[in-house]
Amino acid sequence: MIAIPVVVRTTENMLKLVPTSLREAAFAVGAPRWQVSLKITLRAVKSGVVTGVLLAMARITGETAPLLFTALNNQFFSTNMAEPMGNLPVVIYQFALSPYDNWVNLAWGGALLIALFVLAINIGVRVAFRNKDKN
Repeated sequence: MIAIPVVVRTTENMLKLVPTSLREAAFAVGAPRWQVSLKITLRAVKSGVVTGVLLAMARITGETAPLLFTALNNQFFSTNMAEPMGNLPVVIYQFALSPYDNWVNLAWGGALLIALFVLAINIGVRVAFRNKDKN
């Protein structure tokens, strides 16, 4: 839920950057409002919206410190919002402080999992939205 305002604000700011002359030109050739929104405006702000989504995901993955204090250190899955919640940063923290070598290795594996997840998303977005004009 903390990511939604970032995406909305970035998208709103990018939509404001689209020149009105571009929209008016589409309307002048008889395009309906939905086509102007989807085919003209959204294509013009595509990279900005993707940037907003990536910023939101970076913010989500960076919010591990507050989770250590607000998740109430539960290691187990719970669907009740009033109960403590289990999450990967808390498990990594608890396992890293344990005296068992196996648990410390699992903590390093969890940290690697988060880093690989962020890396995979960044690579996927770069591949999906690379410039098609290059040869």
